[in-house]
Amino acid sequence: MIADRARFRSSRKIERVTGLRLPDRVFNTAFLEAVAPAMGNRSLDAHVREQLLNIHRDFLACACRDNPNCGCPERKFAKTIVEYRETGLDHRQISETILEEYGIEVFPADILSFLEESVHVLEVIREVARIEGRTDLMKETDRHIKNVER
Repeated sequence: MIADRARFRSSRKIERVTGLRLPDRVFNTAFLEAVAPAMGNRSLDAHVREQLLNIHRDFLACACRDNPNCGCPERKFAKTIVEYRETGLDHRQISETILEEYGIEVFPADILSFLEESVHVLEVIREVARIEGRTDLMKETDRHIKNVER
């Protein structure tokens, strides 16, 4: 999954300020659990603190009992990448945008591979919808495929 490729560029800055050893992979449990305490640290660079706040707000906000180990953060991240693509950004622009917005590094080639895989999954969903006679789902899936492929 694309979330396995996501690394936080400034994880070492957080380590220096908090004294905690953090993995650089964003969706690692230890990293996710350190986000909230690190956001409140005034010694941390304001831009990095804002990126952590964006991660917390956009990926960690869920009511699951097992949060952040519930899978929601990873699914929300994947959905965000697809949404960026559907707004017209290419894989390079998506990489730049998530780096600026969240401080998360993902190689453009990994994003491109993820988008290609997403289209294949959508094609399967479309086929199952066709078999089941769900024309509404077929149309919605077609719309997403066209938006990702453009």
